[in-house]
Amino acid sequence: MRIVLDTNVLVSGLLNPFGAPGELVRLVASGALELCYDARILCEYRDVLLRRRFPFDPDYVNGLLETIEAEGGPVSGRPLAEDLPDPTDAPFLEAALAGEARCIVTGNVRHYPLRAREGMVVVSPAEFLGIYRREALRPPAG
Repeated sequence: MRIVLDTNVLVSGLLNPFGAPGELVRLVASGALELCYDARILCEYRDVLLRRRFPFDPDYVNGLLETIEAEGGPVSGRPLAEDLPDPTDAPFLEAALAGEARCIVTGNVRHYPLRAREGMVVVSPAEFLGIYRREALRPPAG
């Protein structure tokens, strides 16, 4: 399943591996989820995850980013028709639209107002896991 993962979910998942964000990080690390990304998103992931205030092992962060690049889908988005409240969120919506992602998973759903989403689904980590589990339990078509 192709998704876009907001940086705040990666941070939360690495800080607390037992919650919904932690489960998402495990799914990403195992290659079970395909992340759509562009260079801006990868740079933000790297910059944020390697900040001194976080206790993350740089080797683990680099390995996770390599997995995202190897298992994910690089995209080139187009500018959005409408600005988001926080312009730093635009690359995530642009990547989701360009990569035809199922959804954006974020801890800040309110940062993506319905009027600006261009039809993209935006969900919390817990909501996404509900969707993921339901689809995993669905019998194959045919």
